[in-house]
Amino acid sequence: MSAPESLPLPALRAWMAHALPTLPAIDRARRLAGGQSNPTWLLEAGERRYVLRSKPGGRLLASAHAIDREFRVMGALVGSPVPVATPLAYCDDETVIGSAFYVMSHVPGEACWDPAVPDADVTVRHGMYAQALQTLVALANLDVDACGLSDYGRPGNYFARQITRWTEQYRASETESIAAMDALIQWLPTAAPDDATRAVLVHGDFRFDNLLWSPQGELLAVVDWELSTLGHPLADLGYFCMALRLPRNGVLPGLAGLSRSELGIAEEEALVSAFARATGHDPGNRWRFHLAFHFFRLAAIAQGVMKRALQGNAANPQALAAGRMTRLIAQMGADVAL
Repeated sequence: MSAPESLPLPALRAWMAHALPTLPAIDRARRLAGGQSNPTWLLEAGERRYVLRSKPGGRLLASAHAIDREFRVMGALVGSPVPVATPLAYCDDETVIGSAFYVMSHVPGEACWDPAVPDADVTVRHGMYAQALQTLVALANLDVDACGLSDYGRPGNYFARQITRWTEQYRASETESIAAMDALIQWLPTAAPDDATRAVLVHGDFRFDNLLWSPQGELLAVVDWELSTLGHPLADLGYFCMALRLPRNGVLPGLAGLSRSELGIAEEEALVSAFARATGHDPGNRWRFHLAFHFFRLAAIAQGVMKRALQGNAANPQALAAGRMTRLIAQMGADVAL
């Protein structure tokens, strides 16, 4: 069963009247574009707007689509240096709209689906990347105890646990044999860095299209927290830089082949150095592992998207095309690692 294109508004209104009695009744709901994982709707009540995010329908992989964790972590981050929408209410009663969901405030920003930000001038684009880096630094420096997130994940062995988890997820959704993935699954556990550093909040999917921007290029919110956990301070930086290495592709657009200097975007080495100075966490000669690990993980995610697309319960109509990127992404990881 795929995610519905419309919501049962009478049932949703009844639930919101009880859970959020101070909010006006919803007039209409519109499915928002984007997102391979959890269906998202814009709710409108006169001039006021809210956002609903739900699990997709159909059979799901264990631990996937963790919208309850999204709801918790965003609540903990409200008022912190990491900008987020304000979560308002969570519903685990699947009879209301057909799956668990939560409602949050509407952030009047837009995602930028192309990390080259072609519509911005060099100065604005440079500032946007500077804000993204500042947010990565803020995440790495966040006091998780003070935020009430000390139990949000298990301390230590982050990469070992992640490699095991994503290997299991990949095998559960595997539809064909990919030699590069098999090679990464063998190599990554042998190359993982010491994970005895202080655990920090890891977003888990920190890339440009999970940031919402004002028309002037101000970062308004970080979205899509379903993969967040406590982990290694370099995890999000590695993923962000991996994403910038992707090819110029309509499904997963990257910056490969473009001149960073002409765009006003710092080179990868400069991003890593600036992060290290601001946080005290320097990958050193382990940077190759960080990149390869994230190519592996992204390939595992893409394979999950492919499996859902073949089963008919993917949230996005481009899911099949995204899933077909698995082999390319895995090969890029193997090229970095081996």
